[in-house]
Amino acid sequence: MEERHGTVVIGAGPAGLTAAYELLRHGAAVQVFESDQVVGGISRTVERDGWRFDIGGHRFFTKVPRVEAFWHEVLPDEEFLLRPRMSRIFYRGALYDYPLNAGNALRNLGIREAIRCMGSYARTRLRPPRDQSHFEGWVSARFGWRLYSIFFKTYTEKVWGMPADQLQADWAAQRIKNLSLSKAVLNALLPRRNRKDVTSLIEEFQYPKYGPGMMWERCTDEVRRRGGEVTLGTWVTAVHREGGRAVAVTVDGAGGERRIPADHVISSMPISELVAAIRPAAPPEVLACAADLRYRDFLTVALVVPEEFSFPDNWIYVHDPAVQVGRIQNFGSWSPYLVKDGRTCLGLEYFVFEDDATWRTPDDKLVALATAELEKLGLVRPGCVEAGYVVRMPKAYPVYDERYQRNVDTIRDWLARELPNVHPVGRNGMHRYNNQDHSMMTAMLTAENIVHGAGHDVWSVNVEQDYHERSDGDRNDRRGTGRDAPVVPSRPLGRVTTETRPTGAGQSEKRSTGAGSAETRPLRRPTGVN
Repeated sequence: MEERHGTVVIGAGPAGLTAAYELLRHGAAVQVFESDQVVGGISRTVERDGWRFDIGGHRFFTKVPRVEAFWHEVLPDEEFLLRPRMSRIFYRGALYDYPLNAGNALRNLGIREAIRCMGSYARTRLRPPRDQSHFEGWVSARFGWRLYSIFFKTYTEKVWGMPADQLQADWAAQRIKNLSLSKAVLNALLPRRNRKDVTSLIEEFQYPKYGPGMMWERCTDEVRRRGGEVTLGTWVTAVHREGGRAVAVTVDGAGGERRIPADHVISSMPISELVAAIRPAAPPEVLACAADLRYRDFLTVALVVPEEFSFPDNWIYVHDPAVQVGRIQNFGSWSPYLVKDGRTCLGLEYFVFEDDATWRTPDDKLVALATAELEKLGLVRPGCVEAGYVVRMPKAYPVYDERYQRNVDTIRDWLARELPNVHPVGRNGMHRYNNQDHSMMTAMLTAENIVHGAGHDVWSVNVEQDYHERSDGDRNDRRGTGRDAPVVPSRPLGRVTTETRPTGAGQSEKRSTGAGSAETRPLRRPTGVN
């Protein structure tokens, strides 16, 4: 009888841990290897000095019943809070309601600016931009230049790190689906109960009382209790193949390198690093496609301030071009259990690339920068920041450039043909801008494919099918694209020289710093802060 070795899961983020949990549900053997010392991937909760930080903000809301049932199977109902949803846009010292409220916007803009915006819209309707193939032309054609510059341009450029006229219009066409200024004003004036086409703007959501990492810490405990193994601080450095299948992985951890035989491999590490780890190596054209995939990185500077500077929003989108910060979370608005009595913690979020100067800036200087920007925006009183912490999260967002789809298709086809028992799942595992719940769904379907030979097409999970800002009855025909993100210009083709080490939970980092770790260092009363 053929010896059975079970499944190796690479990464202990939402996708990896969900896959392990589901395999164990069906009695299958499973081993999970995570490069970091913390589970949860980008959905972790970082804890320092009793403060808890949610990396990016994770609302527990889904239209997938299986995912909802999973959450409440892992965490009892009493561990969830029901939280109000509130987000606003900060622009020139004013907070604009989101979604748009006509009265609020008129008061904030002022009569003169409102007239200018309407005039800009009228001119655009008479003479639309000639080139609407890019984000800037497409949006300004529907809102006018002035409104585009206020509500779209700055934040979009901060998130994706390039001029808006270099982002292709595909993303705008999907995410702002048929919305125009006239429809926006009409929706703002209609009573809330009549706004049935706005499906993603939920008014409340569930949230684990101690943050999203609570879910994945508990899930890890359950995986171990049911007989699965979860090993932290251990890299998967190679995936070995023989006879048209993966047969083993090499892992490197506290005990040194060892080879682990496997019947199946489920991978949530970046698909580019998965390809680079395969031995014997993939063909040159597949390696080139993997090396050409790009990622947007992310860091949070968490600042402790007196509670008087709290605000009710989960986060505020900062459209002010005078500061680098893109979004500000108030962790106390997510859960009172994340903060301490009398104070709250504000998380200033910066969208970066790993080779940016901002990413390389020392923590004390990042805390000083974030403090200065928070004061410049007028959201805190000078000198009131009591402590600061920096959390870096590499490879937070897969970038959709002009070549990404071809690259992913080439890799996917080669894996299906040459290594059918290697299963990419999750956000970076599939290079898809997924939400947490749909990353989990890819893992659930993969587990059924392994245990029952179900034949699910995991790549057909359409992440944003029910989550667009508007739902006008029509459906986008593209399948399996993941959560939509703008298509950005590709970098010049060339040899990639930066060496990375494969990791788990969809992360990577340069070898010298510990792959995939979210680095967090406390800084008490930084220079310039009283």
